[in-house]
Amino acid sequence: MSRTSYLTVSRVGGVEIEIKRSRFIGHVERVATEDEARAVVDRIRKQAWDARHHCSAFVLGPAGEVQRSNDDGEPSGTAGAPMLEVLRGREVSDVVAVVTRYFGGVLLGAGGLVRAYSDAVRAALDEAGTRERRLSARYDVAAEHAEAARLENELRARGVTVLGVDYAERALLHVAVPAEEAGGFDALLAGLTGGASAAEPRGEEWVDT
Repeated sequence: MSRTSYLTVSRVGGVEIEIKRSRFIGHVERVATEDEARAVVDRIRKQAWDARHHCSAFVLGPAGEVQRSNDDGEPSGTAGAPMLEVLRGREVSDVVAVVTRYFGGVLLGAGGLVRAYSDAVRAALDEAGTRERRLSARYDVAAEHAEAARLENELRARGVTVLGVDYAERALLHVAVPAEEAGGFDALLAGLTGGASAAEPRGEEWVDT
């Protein structure tokens, strides 16, 4: 079965935790490509230029097809890999996590580092929250101006995402219907408009819900 939905972060999340005088600053951010993910890491590295480590992990794609991690000088397997495991465990994608460490002079050991980096990412994800993305069929729906607001409300009430409305001679609603429900959209629209409006297909894309 093909995957038709996945979770990503709702917004940028940032937290700071302190363990034995070392500061761990966790940051998560939504990204669409590997280049965007690496740009976030580079930006944070420049902003916190005086920190010792900027460890990172990211997951991209509806099924998490791209996964990368980097220990950035910490002992192998104590930072990037645990951070990546947190992202996997939360089942989020299209997200990059960066944890910046300011060393406090006390060695934490491998287990302590794994816990610290993992906890920083978990806390940042809690701060960011999640939202669902669904594979959706896109349609344009024309309606008379007097009916547009009512139709928009009726569609939203039935789980259809209204992406926007353009007004010209008639109103043009841009809508997205979950791919698995697209087969019944024409009938739904006919019922709501008495057959006065038709749906013009515009392909498929991933849409935030």
